[in-house]
Amino acid sequence: MARPGRRARGLAAYEAGLRAETFAALWLMAKGYRIIGRRVKTKAGEIDLIAQRGGMLVFVEVKARGDVEGAAEALGAAQRERLMRAASLFVASWPRWQSLDMRFDVVLVAPRRFPRHIPDAWQA
Repeated sequence: MARPGRRARGLAAYEAGLRAETFAALWLMAKGYRIIGRRVKTKAGEIDLIAQRGGMLVFVEVKARGDVEGAAEALGAAQRERLMRAASLFVASWPRWQSLDMRFDVVLVAPRRFPRHIPDAWQA
């Protein structure tokens, strides 16, 4: 059987990412977070989810892989730096969020498992 073309693989990955982000957003909402943004684009890059809980503004990176360990390993230093720059640009553009504390979380998504939420996964 022939391998799917690059375009088909890209579309499948995009759709899998959307499903993982939706699952992560629902998981966070069940834990009391309010989702204020999905796939938020800034000049520094895209932020998967932005949530608020109390006085905390949370920038969430969602990683989906075949297993939780693989998802955890997929978040490197360069990606964390990009997310921190994107978060700074977002807050600078929206003064209403500047009074809140900021935190960076990760949600790891794997098939047939509940998402794993890691609050305060790294410091800015």
